[in-house]
Amino acid sequence: MITSTRRVSPDKSEVRIAFSLDDTSDAKDVEDVPQTFPDLEQRLQPVPPCVSLRESVQVYKEHCRMAREFHQVKHEIAVLEDRKRKLLAELVEDEEVAIEIARLEEEFRRLTEENRTLMTVHNERAQQLERLCVTNQTTQDSS
Repeated sequence: MITSTRRVSPDKSEVRIAFSLDDTSDAKDVEDVPQTFPDLEQRLQPVPPCVSLRESVQVYKEHCRMAREFHQVKHEIAVLEDRKRKLLAELVEDEEVAIEIARLEEEFRRLTEENRTLMTVHNERAQQLERLCVTNQTTQDSS
């Protein structure tokens, strides 16, 4: 600890200034922060601070905070990209289902029309058969 005492003028009291270069509170905080960030390129890794300079420690802490934020944002991006892939897969599946539904609706329409035609032909043939039976009955009765 360095202490300096100085009298500014003879009629003023002394001014005492004290500071220490051995302040280790920031250095202890720096030891708690991880030294490497695997998501960052080597050139972007935080450089360990000069613990005797408070500004260096503060810059290092800020750099580490930004590296953690970068990691968090990168993780969120990965989660969102995964969600996007899943949604796109669902969209493709939904489009395939929509195409299948349209095909089935068209087939149903075609089969319904064919059924209607067949029922009409069946009714006509049934009426013809009934007329033939009646005609045949009357012919046999007359003979």
